[in-house]
Amino acid sequence: MSSCPALPDGFDFTDPDLYRHRVPFPEFALLRRTAPVSWNPQPHGLAGFGDDGYWVVTRHADVREASTRPEVFSSSVNTSVIRFHPSIRREQIDAQRLMMLNMDPPEHTRVRRIVQRGFTPRAIRSLEAALRERAHAIVAAARERGSGDFVTDIACELPLQAIAELIGIPQDDRAKIFDWSNKMISYDDPELAVTEETGTLSAMELISYAMNLAAARTACPAKDIVSLLVAAGDEGNLGSDEFGFFVLMLAVAGNETTRNAISHGMHAFLTHPEQWELYKHERPATTAEEIVRWATPVVSFQRTATRDTELGGVRIAEGQRVGLFYASANHDPEVFDAPSTFDIGRDPNPHLGFGGGGPHFCLGKSLAVLEIDLIFGAIADTLPGIRLTGQPRRLRSAWLNGIKELRVDYGTA
Repeated sequence: MSSCPALPDGFDFTDPDLYRHRVPFPEFALLRRTAPVSWNPQPHGLAGFGDDGYWVVTRHADVREASTRPEVFSSSVNTSVIRFHPSIRREQIDAQRLMMLNMDPPEHTRVRRIVQRGFTPRAIRSLEAALRERAHAIVAAARERGSGDFVTDIACELPLQAIAELIGIPQDDRAKIFDWSNKMISYDDPELAVTEETGTLSAMELISYAMNLAAARTACPAKDIVSLLVAAGDEGNLGSDEFGFFVLMLAVAGNETTRNAISHGMHAFLTHPEQWELYKHERPATTAEEIVRWATPVVSFQRTATRDTELGGVRIAEGQRVGLFYASANHDPEVFDAPSTFDIGRDPNPHLGFGGGGPHFCLGKSLAVLEIDLIFGAIADTLPGIRLTGQPRRLRSAWLNGIKELRVDYGTA
């Protein structure tokens, strides 16, 4: 196997120092043109898996294909996370198979069938009025500050409150969820002073919190989603440990990703003022989808080949890891006209920001789109003169396109 062509020796598409500065769009474009499925070598065991690298999949069509063949490209064997801290133990990786994100059919099918009860169109519509009110309250509070960090003042709040609303977590506990989820995904960023052990402990605390909630609802069911998932009787239910890992997944997939989509969306609007003017006046229904394509908060997930196979004309051996780079697929010029243009009227927009289709297509897509629509509607109504006062400070991460801080003036002076 040869390394990625025409890239510097040692270049790694999961290098957290890379994403602290930028998403490697030029390198993705190079591979889409020259070697859409290309081997990326790593020092042995660097990613926590005891191997020597992974395949980089950059084209939209190939990412979609791998996503829809779970019998060949497994989410369970090595989990979906493409790079852990090298100190992680194998048993810690294997424990994460209890998370739906890291399951394969038929177990994934069983759990998803139960969990999707909480994400029906009716369930999401039932949240809309409360979340609309919360979005306006969040933005009004920011307005009173005059200026601040958009990430902590606005972007993080609605996703946290939505999760709390969805599964019945007391709103006063949302700060705990924020703290635990931040620590779970920030072990690559030394500025946040989070060790691998701290991240693991935070995950355990969140799981324990959720399991206690599940146990209470099992003993005394209520009219809420927790009871629907853990006390469903003959319809099938989640065990308390499964529910704990479900909440863990929500804390990352439903909180961190939506928060970063909102942060990137605001930055995109403020660096493309004509799009902000268009949004304020017309509020296109296509806006949220373009924000997610543009942001692609999850740069990549991985799969592991369960047998010798082929993808994009390249032979892949059983046991090799395959990186599905959504950030590259969402800028594939074979699929998107002017992919480097932020266009909130883009239609159609077959982006893969919610996954590449198949069994792991994002269960919470409708909720995420609703949150994005509501928060930007509230910002446009209340803070139409918002402006940047500093450059975004990016998260150091191997697989998340995260913004830690975005300083703004709320335009109220």
